[in-house]
Amino acid sequence: MMDIRQLRYFIAIVEERKISAAAKRLHMSQPPLSQQLKAMEEELGSKLVERSGKLLEVTEAGKALYKNALQITQLMEETKTEVKEVGKGVNGRLTIGVNTFSVSGLPRALKQFKKKFPKVTYKIQQNESSYLCQLVRERIVELAIIRLPLDLDDFSVLHLCNEPFYFITSKEHTSFDRDVSLAEIEHYPLLFPSTEGLGVHYLILEAFSRFKLQPNIVGECSDISLLMDLVTSDFATSIVPETLLKRYTGYPINAYRISNTTELSGSVGLIWLKDHSLSKAAENFIEMIQKV
Repeated sequence: MMDIRQLRYFIAIVEERKISAAAKRLHMSQPPLSQQLKAMEEELGSKLVERSGKLLEVTEAGKALYKNALQITQLMEETKTEVKEVGKGVNGRLTIGVNTFSVSGLPRALKQFKKKFPKVTYKIQQNESSYLCQLVRERIVELAIIRLPLDLDDFSVLHLCNEPFYFITSKEHTSFDRDVSLAEIEHYPLLFPSTEGLGVHYLILEAFSRFKLQPNIVGECSDISLLMDLVTSDFATSIVPETLLKRYTGYPINAYRISNTTELSGSVGLIWLKDHSLSKAAENFIEMIQKV
């Protein structure tokens, strides 16, 4: 079977037009090169070159082989380069899941990563934290930014930050002139920004329960734009993480920080599967995040 090495031999023969010159270019002796040419002609059943005086002339069959040999060897070189770049994380694909209430600094981090590794492409999938854990388990994404706490026995975890939560109301409500406690907002009609059983919903309920408080829950709304509209219209109040406020600016609302972070705060982490080899792109992203 003809191989890439023989194609390179034939390219040199065509371009040099002499076996001796091609052998010199290839840093080999002349007889083995002549034998390789003969083997190719026998395998293909066609004369590839003909002698014309002191030089070799390429036959029509030889021209067809030369044309394809150039394309094949170029593709091989490009493939080797690409594989090496993927191995170094210079090239390749970064697959990452992002919690619905994503980290506000993520766009800046990705911009920094893109600047360092401009050839890397991205698959960014947004969903709720527990579902993102499943996507990592199924290797649909390699990394995920999630809200804690969750059962993370299967994962390595890099803690990113703790962020405060805010109590938000319409402008029609009397303003507090300071941060507020959970006890002070217990009786306000609260619309939760997450579905029951999911991360943020659980965090808020657990915080009230820990202080033996009974919040006045009027409902839940996972569509954040609609939730902000409902708060603005004084339909209800809500409790939201700081990231959400940074993403949804411009709404005429009052926002008050929950005063004691031991009462209510959200921990955010970057996760990946334990005992599973990561792509170099993912490794480079983790390393950059650790430095940041």
